[in-house]
Amino acid sequence: MVNEVNTEPKGRADMPKTSYSKPSIGATGKTGSWRTFDPVINYKDCSKCRTCWLHCPEAVISLEDDGTPHIDYDYCKGCGICAQVCPRKCIDMVRKGTRDEEDTE
Repeated sequence: MVNEVNTEPKGRADMPKTSYSKPSIGATGKTGSWRTFDPVINYKDCSKCRTCWLHCPEAVISLEDDGTPHIDYDYCKGCGICAQVCPRKCIDMVRKGTRDEEDTE
C-alpha cells in the first residue's frame, strides 16, 4: 500500500488545533494599557499567512473570514512575537502613542 502525500492547499479549517483563549477583562482591567510598543500591520504586504495569529501568546489577533489579521490593542501586551515570526516582516513595533490609527484598520 502506497501512502500518498496530499499537496492540496489547506484552508482555515485544516489548520492544526492550538491552545486558544478569548481575551477578556480580568480583575485588573484591560491588560494592554501598560505596553510600550504597538504592533502595526502593513496590510499591503500582508499575505494573510496566519503566522502572527498562530504564535500570539495572548490570543489577541483575530482573523476575518478572508484571513486578514486584526490586533485587539485593549489586550495586546506589546511583546513583539508577531513581528518576529512574520515571514514577510510586515508587522512593525511602534512606540505606543505614535501609531497612525488608520494603519490598524
